[in-house]
Amino acid sequence: MTQYVHDLAVVNVGLSRQLGIIKTYSSAAKKAGEGVPYQTVLKDGSISEQILPTEADVVVLGGGSIGCNTLYHLTKLGVKNAVLLERNHLTSGTTWHTAGLVWRLRPSDVDVRLLAYTHQLLQNLEEETGVDPGYIVNGGLFVASSKERLDEYKRLQTLGKAFGIESFVLGPNETKKLYPLMNVDDVYGTLYSPRDGVVDPAGFCTALTRAATRAGAKVIENCAVTGIDTDTTLFGSRQVSAVHTDKGTIKTRCVVNCTGAWAPYIGAMVDVAVPLVVTKHAYVVTEKIEGISGMPNVRDHDSSIYFKLQGDALSVGGYENDPIFIDQISKEEAFSLYELDWDVFGVHIDSAVNRCPTLAKTGIRSTVCGPESFTPDHKPLMGEEPTLRGFYHGCGFNSAGMMFGGGCGWQLAKWIVQGRPDFDMFGYDIRRFAPDLARNADWVRQRSHEAYAKNYSIVYPHDEPLASRKMKRSPIAPLLEKAGCVFQERHGWERPGWFSSSGIAAVQP
Repeated sequence: MTQYVHDLAVVNVGLSRQLGIIKTYSSAAKKAGEGVPYQTVLKDGSISEQILPTEADVVVLGGGSIGCNTLYHLTKLGVKNAVLLERNHLTSGTTWHTAGLVWRLRPSDVDVRLLAYTHQLLQNLEEETGVDPGYIVNGGLFVASSKERLDEYKRLQTLGKAFGIESFVLGPNETKKLYPLMNVDDVYGTLYSPRDGVVDPAGFCTALTRAATRAGAKVIENCAVTGIDTDTTLFGSRQVSAVHTDKGTIKTRCVVNCTGAWAPYIGAMVDVAVPLVVTKHAYVVTEKIEGISGMPNVRDHDSSIYFKLQGDALSVGGYENDPIFIDQISKEEAFSLYELDWDVFGVHIDSAVNRCPTLAKTGIRSTVCGPESFTPDHKPLMGEEPTLRGFYHGCGFNSAGMMFGGGCGWQLAKWIVQGRPDFDMFGYDIRRFAPDLARNADWVRQRSHEAYAKNYSIVYPHDEPLASRKMKRSPIAPLLEKAGCVFQERHGWERPGWFSSSGIAAVQP
């Protein structure tokens, strides 16, 4: 059966190429928005032209999910003189082509609380603003192919219960009743979260900025940042003092870098390292599938794929082991996509067809391959830069900026206004990275690559990263290794974790 389904998938892709069903897009795509499964793309702008102010309490850079959410929540905290600068139009860059999935269960209590806040915000935003954020609650289904994976899902369920997140563990037969088109022959069990959903990026960002501008904030589109000034304080530290743009200068003591994949360019203006990499991340949108309407979104972690309901079709994506890195992303990219490399993305076809066999005879309507930023530990970069006062990070969201946007924008705004967030956000804080590692391009790339490839892997206790090891070792490290020491890595240093009685447990560099 598996070989048959695989053969059908290969034939389907081959025929699609011949018939022109599979569309490809160059980085110089002429039709902005072509390929993405959304009716509205803000390529022509959504905000009436406003005059650049000469002063501002806070300047937010970047009009994507995080920038718009941060601006919105700043106004909710009473900041009236806040400005958002976008070099193109709102959602340009990465937000506009995102899959827009909103899950509610993650293996961290902070993650769950942030996602719960985004869910709540999306439910109430239309009533507040009159703009539909395009939030559809269709549920989410986590597929387990082994007892170990289902045990992990049960832990997710227990964690979710503590925060009022309802979910249900289902057997293969129950899963089949819920999702008739799914192949459950190799399914051990699933976790069903009925309140998960999807969101439209243009609607979400429009609603947020509509509310923010009503509260006194300004949104300036087609305004590129050309430089940032800093002063030296009485205590010898650096402090942000102004932002220069192609439309003028804004005096400010606070800048928030929410420019996503382009964040390192902003950081370089003030000699601040932004430890992230940019890769080509993709999904494909299928033709109409009979019987798929109303089905929940699917995450099959063991197969490293996801299905997102797209009306009467599916968006299919995943995380491959060898993504294509973009060494230097163009500053001019806005609403453009790349040509999909089927040799890279093709690893997901087998798994997708196995999980939903009807895909083998379903055409592909379009491909979406765009830039996304990823960090060394697959966590966002947030908080105030320790080497520059008034410079805040809000980037590196690892293709999860939509679902974390509400919660993280809320906490980042509190970080700016109150001096600290309400939650324990150390796992997101830029200060978790040692300064020398944040500037080590090889370490950032290798560790980010590993984190990307292991995104859907089971997280075991005492798991340690494998990439970029043995960077820093003490003089007695060889002696400890011979004694059976199993090392842990912290800030680049190899430190003793525990000793194995089974002999040497060498770490590969």
